[in-house]
Formats: sequence, C-alpha cells, structure tokens
Amino acid sequence: MCGIMGVIGRENAVPKLVNGLQHLSYRGYDAAGVAVYNGNTLDIRKTAGTMDRLRDLLEGQPAEGSIGIGHTRWATHGAPTDCNAHPHTDTDGRIAVVHNGIIENERVLRQRLAAEGITFRSQTDTEVVAHLIAKFNRETCDLRCALRKTVEVITGAYALVVMSVDEPDRLYIARKDSPIVIGLGKDAGYVASDIPALLPYTRDILLLEDGDIACLSQDAVNVTNKDGDEVQRPFRRIDWDQEAADKGEHTSFMEKEMDEQPEAAARLLEAPLVQSKIPSRVTFVACGSAYHASLIGKHYLAELAGIPATAEIASEFRYETPLSLDGQMAIAISQSGETVDTLMALRQAKERGADTAAIVNVQDSSIARVAGAVQWMHAGPEIAVATTKGFTTQVLALLRLALDWGRKNDTLRANEVQEWHGSLKELPRLMREVLVKYGNGGLREGAEECGAVPCFARQNIAPRLVFFLGRGLDTATAMEGALKLKEISYQHATAYPAGELKHGPIALIENDVLVVALATQRELLPKTISNIREVKARGARVLALCQQQDEAALANDADEVWTLPNAPDCLMPLLAVLPLQRLAYEVALLRGCSVDKPRNLAKSVTVE
Repeated sequence: MCGIMGVIGRENAVPKLVNGLQHLSYRGYDAAGVAVYNGNTLDIRKTAGTMDRLRDLLEGQPAEGSIGIGHTRWATHGAPTDCNAHPHTDTDGRIAVVHNGIIENERVLRQRLAAEGITFRSQTDTEVVAHLIAKFNRETCDLRCALRKTVEVITGAYALVVMSVDEPDRLYIARKDSPIVIGLGKDAGYVASDIPALLPYTRDILLLEDGDIACLSQDAVNVTNKDGDEVQRPFRRIDWDQEAADKGEHTSFMEKEMDEQPEAAARLLEAPLVQSKIPSRVTFVACGSAYHASLIGKHYLAELAGIPATAEIASEFRYETPLSLDGQMAIAISQSGETVDTLMALRQAKERGADTAAIVNVQDSSIARVAGAVQWMHAGPEIAVATTKGFTTQVLALLRLALDWGRKNDTLRANEVQEWHGSLKELPRLMREVLVKYGNGGLREGAEECGAVPCFARQNIAPRLVFFLGRGLDTATAMEGALKLKEISYQHATAYPAGELKHGPIALIENDVLVVALATQRELLPKTISNIREVKARGARVLALCQQQDEAALANDADEVWTLPNAPDCLMPLLAVLPLQRLAYEVALLRGCSVDKPRNLAKSVTVE
C-alpha cells in the first residue's frame, strides 16, 4: 500500500528517486525516505510526513549516489515516525531494504533475532527483513542467496527491493502477492511499485511472478523463479503516455477523472467483450467501490440474463466455510488488479472448483494473471485514491456482460437487444449532460452564483449525520455515494435500503440529519416517496435524485431535487453516481480535505 522506487545508473539517483516517489504519492503514505550508495557507505534520509518534508531534508542534508532506493510508507507496524520510515538497514548499515506488504510472522522472527543479540530500532516488520538478509548474507556471502533464504522463512505478502555496499552495482527484487515493476532505460535500470513512476525514464517494463527474485543492473535484469531456476520474463511496451497520468489543466486528479467518465465509457463500449462459458451461477468477489459495482452486477445478471448471482466482500469470502463451487463462476472486480483480499478470494474460489473471470483496469496485474478470462475496463490511469471512472467502467462492463449473456441465453428478445444497443450508444452523451449540469459549473467562493452542487455543499457542510437511501439498484448507488463522502470529506455517512429505515436506523433521524434519497427506479418510486415522507416527518433535510420525468412527484416532499436524464432504470446507477461524486468532492474542498490523497487511505490495497 506504499510506493517503491529504485534506480541504478551512472547519474545521481536522488532526483529520480524523489520524482518517482512523487508520482507514486497518490497511493497514500505518511512517511518517505531514500537510501543511496555514496561510494563508501549507505546514505539514508527519511522522515515522517510528506514528500515536501523529504525534499527539505535532502536540501539541508544532500545525498548523492548512482544507485538508490526510495519509499513512501503507509503505516502498518508502528506509528508514522521518522524511525519507522523506510528504508531500513541491518545493524551494520551495510544492507538497506524497502518493502510493501505485511510480514505475518514478523513477531516470531523478531523474537528469534532478538535472542541472537539483534537490537531493533523500529517497530516495523521491514526491519526484521533487513536483519534476516544480513544474517543469511554473512552465512552465504551471496546476496541473492540470502534474499532467497529470507523469503523462505517469512510469510505474508511482500515486494522487496534490497541494496548492499558489498554489491554496489546491483539491486535485488523479490515479489509475492504485491505488485512490482522493473524497467530498463538508457544507461539505467529502474524498479517501482507502479508504472507511472517509470514513465519519465522508460516504457519497457517487466513484471515478476510470485516467488521470483530479480537481479537488476543498469543495463540488464536476471530473474530466477521460486525453485531457483533462471527464467525469462518478457518485457512489454507501455502504450499510454505520462500526460494520461498527470492532472493537466485540472486542479486535482479526482476532478480530472470525474470529467473523463464519458470518454472512458465510450472506450469500453467500443472494446471487445470478454468471451467465456456462460455460467449457471455467479459469485462476485470485490472490496469497497468494486463491491458496490458487484451488487449492481448481481441485479443485471438476474434481470437481463436470468443468471442468479451473489456479491461477496472478498475479505470475508476468504474465511467462510469452503463449500464446493463446481459449475459456478467467480468474478473478481478490482481497478488495480492488485487488491490482495480480492486476489486471495479469487484463488480460493478457483481451489473450490469455480471457473474464474475478472474485471480489472490494469493489464498484467496479479488478478488478471490468475483469472481464466479478463474483461478490461479501459478506464485509463486512475490516480486519485477515491475511484470515480473506475467504478462507472466496472458497472458498465457488468451491464455489457449481462446483456451479452442475456442475448445468448435467449432471455432477451431481439427487439430488446436492439433497444439496449441504442441506449448504450447514448450513454456517453447522457453522462456528459449530467457532468455539465452538476459538474464544473459551480463558481467558487466570492462569485455571485454557484452551481447546484457547490451551493448545496455550502449549505450542508457539516450535518451531524448523512443517510443515503435507495431501493433496488439505488441501494448500491447510495452505498457508493456514502463511501465517497466518507473517504474524501471525512463526513460521517451511512447507506441503507430505504425499507430498512423503520427496522432501527430511523431512531437516528432528527433535525440536524441530512438524507440523500435516490429515487431513480420508477417502479419503486411510490415506496421511496413514502420513506422520504417518514424522514421529513422527523425533521430531516432531504435531497432527492430522480429522473426528469419524476421531478413533480418529488417536488412537494424533498427540500431539493436533482434531476437526471430520462433513461432505462438499469442505466441510472451510471448517471446518479455522477452528482454524488461531485457532492463529495465539493464538501471535501470546503472542509479543507485532500481530495486526491485522503488520510489513512491508499489507492492499491495490497495488505489485509
């Protein structure tokens, strides 16, 4: 859940390390550091806090060397302090390590090393790795062999990059269940935890398999597999440019990515659809926003393809009773393709007999390599921690899949397929219409007017509690709206099926509570209106979202109504989520929050 950058070349590595870490800072972090070999010893500069603090440290205490490693840390073991920041070294300061993931048996290993006389300077699991490598290196006088022995005794997920004063022309890399990317550029070798860090220097990248150990020099990479045999891992060319991973004229990545959703939808609609055997039953495994997308996908499969489906939170699926899934299909959904809970759930589903498929955005990601079939999201790079275009392309991919299986299953008639073809063709235009209406039109502080979303955000900047309510498909959209508000504005929000209010949560409704009621499902509109009246009678302020044709039906019951273009109910999650994303964004700005890098969160969740 952190950023790794490594460089080995002829020039000073520090500027490239810092630049690479900056490109990875969207992943979420609370400390940063670098280590370089200065021709004699390892120079380490690290600090809790932001990249700006690391730059200030390097300005006051410069470091220089042609080989180095860097890291942005998201705290797991120990608080975000200078001492716990990476890189970590062995006792003699001859070996430095950066690490993503979690070493699950860290405590036992720490006790063993302490009994051997090792004194620890930090609370991290990574320092344990540094001491283990040093121990085995003393025994073998071979750093690759020492790293191999280390990964044989540690358990958990890891991406490790190791440097040593004894081999100043090499970096060693090991991987298990945590992403790492190796690149070769002109006169330099690079390693990073994600592609954007490497784009300024190379477009030729190599991905390691679980259990691989790589030796990287400035012009070559040598890989051995989990059995110690030398293997050839292919390089591939990255075909998207740095501009796609930059903000451009936008003030934030999240704003840029919200605005890119119609184009992302258009790309996906033109892309090939994954071909696979039609299952009799589907189990979705996903986390966070991807789980909300899977709830919508469950509805699509039932209504359009006649296929029963369940949606499981991946982190819970892994620990349920392992019943047989023979004859079923497990579909993993993950923007990054590296979400460790989803990856493990997919592997378990495979072991339980399920056919497997995945909906992911990143080619060659771990989940994509495990799944039997893959539907690419074609969203383009998503940098902001809070997903926007990732979510909408996941939902659209599920809709296309359900329509395709419905056509092949004959649950959809030919005229229905044709109608859906026309509706999907119109979707990017409808999304642009909603974004124009509820997107960038808001004027900032000091202007005479503002758009609907910024004005509403100013009037509701800090309610005691926000309820998001909906029925049917609106329930999952409500869950996504509540998550967006929580994760980037830190406003307490919760989502419920509207009919569940009277089964307990309505006790919380009073005058200073805001209710966001989604009422886009036309057959369920009368029921949702009844729930709106229930919360209004108890003093809540209500914002309602509905189709344009239903505005009059809600005008007398909601305090404010936001309308969406008339469209089939199954398309409404793709339209209704757009103003909810913008609402969360505007509230976060007004509350002074970091919209791209919310506190405590990371983009790619690679730890349990």
